[in-house]
Amino acid sequence: MRQRVITAVVALAFFLPIIYVGGIAVELLAALLAGIGVFELFRMKGLAVFSFEGVLSIIGAVILVLPQDRWFPFLPDDTDKSALFYFVVLLLLGIAVISKNTYTFDEAGFPVLASLYTGVGFERFLTARSATDGLVVLIFGLFVVWATDIGAYVAGRRFGKRKLWPEISPNKTIEGALGGIASAVVVAAIYLLAFPGKDYFGHGTLLMILLTIVFSIAGQFGDLVESAIKRHYGVKDSGHILPGHGGILDRFDSMLFVFPIMYLFGVF
Repeated sequence: MRQRVITAVVALAFFLPIIYVGGIAVELLAALLAGIGVFELFRMKGLAVFSFEGVLSIIGAVILVLPQDRWFPFLPDDTDKSALFYFVVLLLLGIAVISKNTYTFDEAGFPVLASLYTGVGFERFLTARSATDGLVVLIFGLFVVWATDIGAYVAGRRFGKRKLWPEISPNKTIEGALGGIASAVVVAAIYLLAFPGKDYFGHGTLLMILLTIVFSIAGQFGDLVESAIKRHYGVKDSGHILPGHGGILDRFDSMLFVFPIMYLFGVF
């Protein structure tokens, strides 16, 4: 526990100032985290990340994360960076030809999905930061995730009896999940009262509190998805970059679901 606390404090001391500053700093951080996420997925599957497909997968994730105007000015005015990402997909599919069909269409699907999973998740994180009142909106999303995690842990330890999804994550309980939602709603309500009138793109306080339930559920589902990936590949943690916490995906799995869902509901 002591190691977990120390790591969390050090990570937040590094992470929060970059979020506050925004701009190129947070863009590079998001791209780095997406790249590490792809690395961890390849490692869990037992693949070499510095293979041709591994490098292409990281490049694909970084393309999805970084803003087009700043990082891809060479693209024609009417061309979206998704065309550049699809070029990476075409190169991955081309490996089947180069390898004389020893590398299959199914195998090419893994690096593409790895790029999408980490790339889109961290891109939506950046989109939240660059929105109107972006810092307030971004911190709101982070608070929902953190409140859900803490509330689920405390409620699960205190009241947890009925297993939520034992085949995927044996320690999670229904009581813990409900506690996480309740904690997120309380924190969101306090946060929204502290920042009244901020631009959530037409979403009033009551609607944002109701949507918090959706975001909390999405975050917990994202956690379960990453647990399912680890269980499938037979690993305990996605990585070891954060002592006491595991890897980047272990810490950001909920956020990779919450920010895309927030974007889907038009919060930013």
